[in-house]
Amino acid sequence: MSADEDARWLEWVTEQFESIAGEDKEIDLEEFKTALKVKESFFAERFFALFDSDGSSSISLDELLEALDLLIHGSETDKLRFLFRVYDVDGSGSIDPGELRTVLKSCLRESAISLSEEKLDDLTLALFESADKDASGAITFEELKAELEGFPEVMENLTISAANWLKPPEAEQKKRRTPRYLTRAYWQNNSRKLLFLCGYACLSLALFAGAVLQHRHASACYMLAKGCGQCLNFNCTFVMVLMLRRCLTWLRATWVVRVLPLDQNILLHQIVGYAILGYTLVHTTAHVFNFARLSERSGFSLWEYLLTTRPGIGWVKGTASLTGVVLQVVICLMGICSSTFVRRSGHFEVFYWSHLSYVWVWSLLMVHCANFWKWFVVPGLVFLLEKIIGIAVSRMGGLYIVEVNLLPSKVTHLVIKRPQFFHFKPGDYVYVNIPVIAKYEWHPFTISSAPEQSDSLWLHIRSMGQWTNRLYEYFRQPQSPAVPGLSAEATEESLGSPRRNGAVASNEDRAVELTMYRHGGSRAGAVPRSRPDDPERGEAPPLREVSAKLGENRRICDIKCYVDGPYGTPTRQIFASEHAVLIGAGIGITPFASILQSIMYRYRRRKQNCPNCKYSWCENIKDSEMKLRKVDFIWINRDQKSFEWFVSLLTKLEMDQADEEPEGRFLEMHMYMTSALCKNDMKAIGLQMALDLLAKKEKRDSITGLRTRTQPGRPEWAKVFRKISEENKGKVHVFYCGSPALAKVIKAQCEHFGFNFYKENF
Repeated sequence: MSADEDARWLEWVTEQFESIAGEDKEIDLEEFKTALKVKESFFAERFFALFDSDGSSSISLDELLEALDLLIHGSETDKLRFLFRVYDVDGSGSIDPGELRTVLKSCLRESAISLSEEKLDDLTLALFESADKDASGAITFEELKAELEGFPEVMENLTISAANWLKPPEAEQKKRRTPRYLTRAYWQNNSRKLLFLCGYACLSLALFAGAVLQHRHASACYMLAKGCGQCLNFNCTFVMVLMLRRCLTWLRATWVVRVLPLDQNILLHQIVGYAILGYTLVHTTAHVFNFARLSERSGFSLWEYLLTTRPGIGWVKGTASLTGVVLQVVICLMGICSSTFVRRSGHFEVFYWSHLSYVWVWSLLMVHCANFWKWFVVPGLVFLLEKIIGIAVSRMGGLYIVEVNLLPSKVTHLVIKRPQFFHFKPGDYVYVNIPVIAKYEWHPFTISSAPEQSDSLWLHIRSMGQWTNRLYEYFRQPQSPAVPGLSAEATEESLGSPRRNGAVASNEDRAVELTMYRHGGSRAGAVPRSRPDDPERGEAPPLREVSAKLGENRRICDIKCYVDGPYGTPTRQIFASEHAVLIGAGIGITPFASILQSIMYRYRRRKQNCPNCKYSWCENIKDSEMKLRKVDFIWINRDQKSFEWFVSLLTKLEMDQADEEPEGRFLEMHMYMTSALCKNDMKAIGLQMALDLLAKKEKRDSITGLRTRTQPGRPEWAKVFRKISEENKGKVHVFYCGSPALAKVIKAQCEHFGFNFYKENF
């Protein structure tokens, strides 16, 4: 920091200290713990003991500044010595195995990682054996320093980074010289959407001007009302065109997808919806002023103009004013109930039922405006035809939910018997109606199974609202449907043999698939190996043990359901890209579950095996059906438990790539756990080093059980995308599904690197 920044930081720390210390100008241990906001008191106590240089059981401002000066301005060796003193609990000048185990256990709690005691012993042993170079039974400072030098990313910015009041304030970010929306990259990556919006704006302006000129001899308020009215004729029809899902799905398979922003139809639908709300407010306000002027020289009051049919305004028995007021109220309510706050606050049903008011809006517009039917008739017939086809398709299928799995993080996995006529693409979604949950409600969910699975249809549904919570609770109850008339032994046997595509799974498949339902066990987070003949993978665990733990999480059932779809999404373009980057945040991984499975089905078809040995390889996968040369899969989760429900599939995908490819791995996985502290944090350095060492030794990550090492914290997108760009595997297409906030960050990076960006609505 510069001298000025140093002075400001010193003043800021002093203010923070005084606000915590109070009148005695000293911070005791309890105040220190509260301010530090660490999850594990071990680190608070160790930091406090090291900050309290005079041993007075309290920290003065001078002691705090002295310690912070060492951590902020000190050399790399100074910081490492402080870290060593944290680990050296008894102050003996060396770290023994017991002290290291205590530190690692506290690191696990601080990072919200849950591992068994045996796994903790393995981590301790791995790190201790690696650091104790002379095998003396204790780790000295020089040995710890030498060990840390093998992890250069740890030494980049060694910090406590535990409490905001201990960190120096960030320097003010330099303002952008050019706003993002004016850069060439932004216009290149959003050209279709921007040109479409320009065309939409020009058309709206032309319609408005035409209506104003047509009534140019009337008052200004009347001309304004008529101009907005003409725009409403168009927009109230166009907003429906943007939601013709079957037509849009068909158009996605044509050249039109390269011209029109079909993948952003939901965004455009929202824009048009807000435009309708704006036009109606101006239209109604203009008419109110116009009626107020007319009431001065007619026999009717303003309220009679607005709320009665006496003035005789309108082509259907003078109801124009009255229907206009009702339309204004209904449209405003629809706009409010469609807001992000309502949809994402767990009250999706409010949005769902209020949005069905579009039927009343169109009906009232027919009565309100004499010319609306001319705009509506053709799109309305197409919309009606889509609805009829949807109802017919959903009712003729005779679909049943044949199996339900309750997975971690309140995820409900539905296995639906797939009808022969049901064809879909990876990443497509369907609308589902389950009468036993809600008779008249339809909800959209992405299909998580691959199209190649001919006998079953998978849906993974996370409990985030009223309907999804009812679904989860319905199957969680003991009295929820199970196999009728089965004994306990028969039920256990059925649970131990899950169906896969209508067939009984082998022991190999069962061991892998049942992994996600494990709770406890000798090694938490460990994944059973599926190839007993491979010494590197070990043996599969006893299936009876796994099945016993699975019983209460699985239901074999026979429940009627209805499915409307499938409907296409932006991810349909993945097989036309050369280098695909799939980014899922939390349950946003669902569309990629289907895509990854489909990719690996095609990958297996190209896999070749040597007849004389066990070596296998994959031929060039680029062809007319799939141009993909490389796939990077990035999954970001908040905590460890959120990984569990999808680990089974990822494990199988890794097994398909057990052999190294001549051109490198076709599919690379990148896992991130945001609750885990980063590698350069003093409270996590030892743990992350131990996890790295044990992963290299066991060839398996201790958190997820995958071969891919789970990275702590959030991805550094600039570094991630720079590495992807340097691989030169062809044009990069980034597909994202998750929170809108993260989408903006990733989209900005895509614009910087020139990647195509596609966002799944979530």
